[in-house]
Amino acid sequence: MAYIGGMFNGLSFESPLLNAVYSFLTLLFRVNVLWIGLVIFLENDNPSRTVAWLLVLVLIPVVGFFLYVLFGRSYRKQKKAEAKILSDSDRMSHAAEVQASLLEYIELPNTENPANRRLMQLLLNNAKAPFSMTNEVTVLTNGLSKFNRLFGAIRRATDHIHLEYFIIKDDRIGNELRELLIEKANEGVKVRLMFDDVGSLTLGKAYINSLKDAGVEVYSFFKVPLPIFSRDLNYRNHRKIVVIDGVIGFVGGLNVGDEYISNSDKFEFWRDTHLEIKGEAVYALQTIFLNDWNYVAGQMVQGAIYYPEVNTTKNSLVQIAASGPDSDWKCILQAYYKMIANAVDKIWLTTPYLVPEESIMMGLKAAALSGVDVKIIIPSQPDHFFVYWASQANIQQLLEAGVKIYRYKNGFIHSKIMIVDRLAATVGTANLDIRSMEINFEVNAFLYDVDVIHRLEEDFVKDLEESVAYELDTYKERGLHRKFLEAMGRLVSPLQ
Repeated sequence: MAYIGGMFNGLSFESPLLNAVYSFLTLLFRVNVLWIGLVIFLENDNPSRTVAWLLVLVLIPVVGFFLYVLFGRSYRKQKKAEAKILSDSDRMSHAAEVQASLLEYIELPNTENPANRRLMQLLLNNAKAPFSMTNEVTVLTNGLSKFNRLFGAIRRATDHIHLEYFIIKDDRIGNELRELLIEKANEGVKVRLMFDDVGSLTLGKAYINSLKDAGVEVYSFFKVPLPIFSRDLNYRNHRKIVVIDGVIGFVGGLNVGDEYISNSDKFEFWRDTHLEIKGEAVYALQTIFLNDWNYVAGQMVQGAIYYPEVNTTKNSLVQIAASGPDSDWKCILQAYYKMIANAVDKIWLTTPYLVPEESIMMGLKAAALSGVDVKIIIPSQPDHFFVYWASQANIQQLLEAGVKIYRYKNGFIHSKIMIVDRLAATVGTANLDIRSMEINFEVNAFLYDVDVIHRLEEDFVKDLEESVAYELDTYKERGLHRKFLEAMGRLVSPLQ
């Protein structure tokens, strides 16, 4: 038998034994390719992604096989996601079911519009997300604001501190957090810290061990021993949640690292949005954290101490919704779709990645064509190469429909915000891309308080002042080089 491309350093396959081994491995590989092809075909998935993976397997079978093993999705849901379903409690389910049955009969602020009640009903049913009225919500604009409030709250903690992040870095702000947690653990405060194993890949053992030595409980989410060769690159925990003493919670777009306080070589300024919440909505953040903790640590943490009496008198209506591959519904995706479909006046949206699922894309275009003021702010420079060009690939068709798109020029914008008609808004961790909407674990706050929504609008207007509008005629004249990169981004985006 002939030599095979030098792969075996000149070894001949004329030996019957080697021939047999080679034939067996070839057959095994082909069976695996056929099996993966069948799985992709049978999977109840986005058709464009299904076609993209099948084309990859057909056109580049060897490379395509390994790409799918590394990055593709398994049949229906990954086993780890299914295991997490079994570990989650139903702490919020009963409350959501009761509220769903009463929603039409109770008076709530800013819900005289049927659209808000329908959105709340949707989140009650698809995310088991109960609404709460007794809340005080503070919008934290950018990293310094967030970390000043967060570190102050940590210093005041007396019973427990719960932290869940996608990215934690061993840098100045990361070490300031570490020292604070060690200090509080030495005071007897119970500190639990959870981070995503891939998002925090560079977080060294020395950082983690110093926390553990002080009594902080630390666990990684979906641990991946060899991330480069693992399918577990999917199904990441992209949530950013902090709950302190059960009375104050933080949620939004900011991870832990110096770039988030505009202290990095790559970006001169980092624009982001976070929320500080006091009140009943903290119970939902606490429940999401404890469900995730139960999964990673195998500890069913419970007790009244984690759900103390609310001491705020403010009335800000909030729903906290968590989504992920352990859910039967793509609840944040559905909520975005509902908000867009209900809009009659305006949709203001900020996202670092403009790679919407087909229904969201259609909704944005239909809204603009029907006269709704649709404005979208995106970054002018990339932090991830392919997703940036995938975003660029969607700009022309949105502009043609009348959507106004702006590129943020004052650094990198990472906020994840949508405001509709000054009736509803959402702030959280979910990006407007396939990974956030369908694959990763995310959490968003849905807000119905006019004052909070107005505060978000003020930030949006300021961001517009730091942005430049895309012009359709000019954009159509972009060069072949950009169109090629857009095509590459478009090709890769369904494979996420």
